[in-house]
Amino acid sequence: MQTSRNYRVWAPFPDDVRLRLNGTTHPLRRGEGGWWESDIGIEAGARYGFELHDAEDGWSKTLPDPRSASQPDGVHGLSEAVDTSFGWRDDAWTGRILPGSVLYELHVGTFTPAGTFRGVIDKLDYLRDLGITAIELMPVQPFGGDRNWGYDGVLWHAVHEGYGGPTGLKELIDAAHRAGIAVYLDVVYNHFGPDGNYNGMFGPYTSGGSTGWGEVVNVAGYDSDEVRAYILDAARQWFSEFHVDGLRLDAVHSLDDPSAFPLLELLVVLAQEISSTTGIPRTLIAESDLNDPKLIMERSAGGYGLDAQWVDDIHHALHALVSGETHGYYSDFGTTGALAKTLEEAFYHTQDPSSFRGRRHGRWIRRDVTPASRFVTYTTTHDQTGNRATGDRPSVNLTPEQQVLKAAVIYSSPYTPMLFMGEEFGATTPFAFFSSHTDPELNRLTSEGRKREFARLGWDADTIPEPAAPETFDASRLQWSFSVDQRRILGAYRTLLKLRREYGLSQSDLLTVEVDHGEQWVSMANGHARLVANFGDTPVEVPHGGRLIYSFTSPEVGDNSTLLDPWGFALLSR
Repeated sequence: MQTSRNYRVWAPFPDDVRLRLNGTTHPLRRGEGGWWESDIGIEAGARYGFELHDAEDGWSKTLPDPRSASQPDGVHGLSEAVDTSFGWRDDAWTGRILPGSVLYELHVGTFTPAGTFRGVIDKLDYLRDLGITAIELMPVQPFGGDRNWGYDGVLWHAVHEGYGGPTGLKELIDAAHRAGIAVYLDVVYNHFGPDGNYNGMFGPYTSGGSTGWGEVVNVAGYDSDEVRAYILDAARQWFSEFHVDGLRLDAVHSLDDPSAFPLLELLVVLAQEISSTTGIPRTLIAESDLNDPKLIMERSAGGYGLDAQWVDDIHHALHALVSGETHGYYSDFGTTGALAKTLEEAFYHTQDPSSFRGRRHGRWIRRDVTPASRFVTYTTTHDQTGNRATGDRPSVNLTPEQQVLKAAVIYSSPYTPMLFMGEEFGATTPFAFFSSHTDPELNRLTSEGRKREFARLGWDADTIPEPAAPETFDASRLQWSFSVDQRRILGAYRTLLKLRREYGLSQSDLLTVEVDHGEQWVSMANGHARLVANFGDTPVEVPHGGRLIYSFTSPEVGDNSTLLDPWGFALLSR
């Protein structure tokens, strides 16, 4: 199939650019704005790359297309032209708005034994029955090697071949929509991965300085218009060609963008335009550690207008209180008071001193105008599990009662809940950090860098699995045979998510949420129910009673008080 497009590439840096197509070299003509163009039409299946020539330094390299849609031979190989048509069968799909949604974060390579999009398709019925309404895929753009979390992606318009390539992703999204499940992609626009990143040889895709993971992407510096277009066109492709329902934007605090019309706002405009044109809502969720409500404030009020952001403070408060860990960034948490504040206000640090940062941090939200659904909260994520020394999940260190207690808090809150794959049955397999860069030196530097970072945070660096070792990846695959306790936990998760729907716990008005606490307990009234929870290893009486809806243990419920077992909770009618 031949398309109406011709080969072209933005490459203002080299002196000459030629097209390498199916083993033959063709000249390109220099156009305006640093673009090089050919009169040759693109034909699906063709293998091609661009030869870059620099007269002064005397080098010549053949590289993949920065806008490649397919890399069958990996990030160092030639690009493949693809047929973008697909036999979609999701005509009945009308989309899902974020309020009321339940998200499920997963890594395609370790979610199933197959490690592919097809493997995820085989689990869609399971996810739907659990109560999931949207899956969030960790990044699926190509990376160096075969194994990676995905945050080292380098070709932002393509899909990792090992997962099933672009066609496999479309098949997953089509199947998910027919199962009533939305699909979000985690995308990384703040840095390029270190393995196979050739974009800087074409043009000024980066601007110097480091995010900690790679060079800062040039979204606001000199000659940045085409870099912005590169990102916006990738987002448009996911929404339009791939029918993606939403994007999770990685670490937006690392974007260096002081411009009057920031990239984040441009992404919002794009998402709203496509939503309006198709009638299907498109969602943008940011990851940020700034505790800045400007991200989710309406554009008319001076914000960026994003639909939601991850909120780590609720996780930190809940994790520290149940696990007892208060080192590193958990240092300000670990009390029922801290948890109560986050349940009521989303952020803990609202221009309060942060001992971990050594300064005041964050800003308060307007509870009267900020819907709770704009905060995505969780008991754990890929980061909170994988960025531990051994990648150990909370389930390895907690009892079933403690695990379900944490879930009950999250699913009884008005915020948008997200599960991390396997937590719903208390998976005991680790989710360690893994990568398989094609350059041995990169693997060595990655390993040493993680050991330094863990030492800084107080972890024992000697316990860290080698990221490049195949067994680190293999050990992180979910195991789908359940123990008796795991079946109990899975049953509790299903019940809690069912009750969340039935009792209106996803209502999004923060002013109606009532939170109070004692030294050992927390109470949260929301929707048509009240959660009372014991965060201690001794029984406690909570001054709230009612009719028992659900508990994982055996509380004694009265009209005015509830006696809770250690690490127990009760969901009561209001």
